Amino acid sequence: MKFIPNDKWFHALPPCVARVPCGHGEHSVRWHAGTLELLAHPDPEAERVLAALGGEQADCVRIADTWDRHAEDLRVLQIGPRGPADQISLGWDQVPKPGDEAWSFPRRIAAPPAAQPAWAAPGGPGAPPRLWHTPRRVISPRQADADIERLRRELQRNITELVTLLALGPALTIRLSGQVAAAHAARPSAENRPALAAAVQGRLAPLAEQWLGVDPDQVVIMPHQPGEPASVELTGSGAQLRLRVRVPAEWLASVWACGLGLVDRHLVVATVSPGWPDAQVLALPAPARDPVVLDVHGTADATGTPTWTPRP
Repeated sequence: MKFIPNDKWFHALPPCVARVPCGHGEHSVRWHAGTLELLAHPDPEAERVLAALGGEQADCVRIADTWDRHAEDLRVLQIGPRGPADQISLGWDQVPKPGDEAWSFPRRIAAPPAAQPAWAAPGGPGAPPRLWHTPRRVISPRQADADIERLRRELQRNITELVTLLALGPALTIRLSGQVAAAHAARPSAENRPALAAAVQGRLAPLAEQWLGVDPDQVVIMPHQPGEPASVELTGSGAQLRLRVRVPAEWLASVWACGLGLVDRHLVVATVSPGWPDAQVLALPAPARDPVVLDVHGTADATGTPTWTPRP
């Protein structure tokens, strides 16, 4: 089963537009072919330069920069929607502005330790002999407060930015999830493998329930090795029934993010020829069956969410 290159995953998605607050009104941002376009800001680079010189940064430009900063952030897969039906009700009035003290963080994690007697200090009188010496970093209370404040601001900024991305709506957040998945699937590592497997589990399990009526908790995502074919196997019965699925991480971008997961009662496991509104996919009619090639046609609703049907 052939998977498309990661830099082509978005070719099976239509454009998508969202309205965002900017200044005293609203502007449109448009996602097209993997890029977030600022329709009301023809020269965002010039605006970034002006902001760096002390000018006020437009909200649209700030949102676009936030998008770019999190384009490889695996946390997007953890908090983002699992599908179009997974609606996240979040209005722009609920998104904190940059610098808002929307939540608090303890100023000091712990009080500085009390002074130790000389005999208890490393190497002090009466201390047991040591065969090696481990240097210790001594941090003053002022430096500890500064480090905690820096951590607090970093955490607050990350939370604000992730909430901002969710406020763009499911259609755009799913596209960002596809971008994150594609970036990490292109560079597999031991560090990103658990997060990608959890993301596949969370998105494929609801499709399996629609496909076969299998309880999502009975779906097991199996490790996939490069070059290994995708596979779906149903084993056991009753409480022991398990749907064991083996797909590469590219599935998240080239199939799920494009809305191709389930077409005409077939589970799509690969995209052969991406495109909008016509594409070609490999799909399974049932577990342990050979995949069939489907020519599919897409239509989009007002939000840019695609629906795919077999092409006559």
